[in-house]
Amino acid sequence: MCSLIKKYNVSGPRYTSYPTVPYWNLETFSGAKWEVTLKKSFTESNAKEGISLYIHLPFCESMCTFCGCHKRITKQHNVEVPYINTVLKEWALYTQMFSEKPIIKELHLGGGTPTFFSPENLKFLMEGIFKQAEKAKDYEFSFEGHPNNTTEEHLQALYNVGFRRVSFGVQDYNITVQKAIHRVQPFKNVKRVTEIARNIGYTSVGHDIIFGLPHQTLEHVKESILKTKSLRPDRLAFYSYAHVPWLKGNGQRGYKDSDLPSAEEKRAQYEEGKKLLAQVGYTEIGMDHFALATDSLYASMESKKLHRNFMGYTASKTQLMVGLGVSSIGDSWYSFAQNVKNIEEYKHLVNNNIIPIYRGHILTQEDQIIRKHILNLMCTYQTSWEYDTMNFNEVTVVLDNLKEMHLDNLVIISDKKLEVTEKGKPFIRNICMAFDVHLHRKAPETKLFSMTI
Repeated sequence: MCSLIKKYNVSGPRYTSYPTVPYWNLETFSGAKWEVTLKKSFTESNAKEGISLYIHLPFCESMCTFCGCHKRITKQHNVEVPYINTVLKEWALYTQMFSEKPIIKELHLGGGTPTFFSPENLKFLMEGIFKQAEKAKDYEFSFEGHPNNTTEEHLQALYNVGFRRVSFGVQDYNITVQKAIHRVQPFKNVKRVTEIARNIGYTSVGHDIIFGLPHQTLEHVKESILKTKSLRPDRLAFYSYAHVPWLKGNGQRGYKDSDLPSAEEKRAQYEEGKKLLAQVGYTEIGMDHFALATDSLYASMESKKLHRNFMGYTASKTQLMVGLGVSSIGDSWYSFAQNVKNIEEYKHLVNNNIIPIYRGHILTQEDQIIRKHILNLMCTYQTSWEYDTMNFNEVTVVLDNLKEMHLDNLVIISDKKLEVTEKGKPFIRNICMAFDVHLHRKAPETKLFSMTI
C-alpha cells in the first residue's frame, strides 16, 4: 500500500462538481444563460422531485485554521438580520423566475457557523423562505452546528420548522491538535449537543472527524473514534484535511508543513479509522462518509439512490439546486453559477434586484456525460459506457489513463464497464481524474487542489 500511496498521491479535485471550478468556461457563461437553464430545470424537476436549497451563513466568532469555507470573522451579532433580509430578497428574485411555487425537498444551512445566528433569527429565515415555497412530502432539512455554541434553543427552533438532521464538527478531541487548528471544544460539549438533539427528536445526528491535521498522530485518531463510538452518531464524515494555504490565505499558515503527518501517516490514520468504524457498526458510504444501517444515507446507498453535489453526499437526488448567500453555488444540471464572495457586494447587487452571481459554467453535452460517470464512481464505485447516452469521444483516452490502475488492481475493466475494487476505493479521486478530460487537456500551471491521499 505504501508504494501505491507514493505513486498516486498527487494534487487532485474532490469532484463536488464536474467540470471542477478551475475549469469552468467563464467566456461562454452569462447570467442570462444561467437563468434560461434554471427555468428549464425547474420546469422539468419541481413537481417530479422538488428542488434543493443551500443557504450559506458566513459568520464565525473565531477563525478555525483547518477550515476551507468562505467566512467572515466577527463578534458583532447585529450583522444577522441585515444578512438574512438580503438572503430572503435573493430568494424572492429566484421565485419570481419560477413558473409555480417551488417545492423544497432538501435544504441545508452551511457556513461559516449557522449557529452564530440566534434561534429567533434562524426561525425568521426559515419562515421567510417558506412564505414563497412548499415542503416536499419526503423533505430533508439539515444544518451544521458548532458544539460550543449550539444551544437547546437552536435545536428546538430548527426542529420546529422541519429540521431532522444536524452535523457537528468534531475534527479531533486531542487538545494539542485543537489548539493548532484554533478549535478547542471538549468532549462534554459534543456529548451535550448530541444528546439534546436526540432528546428533541432529530433522527440523524452526524459528526465530522478529520485526519491529517497538524500534530495529529495515529493514537489521536483512534482516541477520537473511540470517543465517537460512545455517542454513536448516525453518520460520520471522516475525511482528509485539505492543506491549501495558497488558496485559503493566512488561516492555514499558522503551522508549518512539517507539523502535518506524512502521506503514509495520513493513510495509516485513514485505514485504522476505517477499521475501527467498521468494528462498531459503520458502513463506508461513497468517499469519506460512513453511516449506521439505520440512517437514510445507508438506505440510499443500498437502493442506489445516493447522490453527490455541492452539499456533499445526499440521500436523494434533485436536478436543481439553488444556492443563496455569499459564495453559494447553484446547479441547474445544465450549468453552475457561483455568487460573489464579498458581503457588501452581495448586498449591493441583491438590493438592486440583481442575482449576485459572478462566475459559472454552461455544461456541454460531453460535460454532462462525464459528469454522470464521475457521479456513478463517487456514489456507486462503478460506471458503464455500454449505451450511446454514456459514450463520449475520448473513452479510449480514459481507458489508457486507467491502465496503470487496472494493473495495480484498483479497477476492473470489462465489457465497457468499470468497477472500483475494495483496494481501489481509497484512490477514488485518482480514478475520477482519469475521466477528467478538462484536466488532461490543460494541466494546471500552478497548484490548484489538495493532495488525493
